[in-house]
Amino acid sequence: MEKYDYYYYVMAVHIIFVVSWMAGLFYSVRLFIYHTEAEGRNEPDRSILKTEYERMESKLWHIITTPAMVLTVLAGVGMVCKRPWLLSLPWFHVKLGFVVLLLIYHFICQNIMKQLKHGKCKMSSFKLRLWNEVATILLVAIVFTVVLKNAVDWIYGLVGLIIFAVVIMLAVKWYKHYRKKHDC
Repeated sequence: MEKYDYYYYVMAVHIIFVVSWMAGLFYSVRLFIYHTEAEGRNEPDRSILKTEYERMESKLWHIITTPAMVLTVLAGVGMVCKRPWLLSLPWFHVKLGFVVLLLIYHFICQNIMKQLKHGKCKMSSFKLRLWNEVATILLVAIVFTVVLKNAVDWIYGLVGLIIFAVVIMLAVKWYKHYRKKHDC
């Protein structure tokens, strides 16, 4: 590694903004859940909570989540510009596929936020809890693809990812039953 290789600085920036982007996505959907659950509250609590969640969602989305997504993508492009041969590697294509899915997830979340603001979101808090885990599954898939880089390992990784997804979904279902039982 060269002491001042531009690639490693851009990679560090890329990782920092991936972490920021993921944190923003995770927290945004958590706010969507609370926002949805506020619908079941009595007035004036419902109006106060909805107004506050809309404010928090908007600030988080426009100040942290979307800028972090843009900077993640720009840093990723910068890394590819410095090392264009990455585009010839099969594992990199798989990673880019997962990144495209994460970008789609990002824009669907943006649409959910707009629906909540206009009182038109049809997703229950339970469905939003499941939706929240999609980002986790994509993050795990991206990290394992980047670290393993091997087609044989991908098979084990895919099986592990499916098992991981099933465990997460079961945990969300268990939590739903727990909440009902304990009136949380």
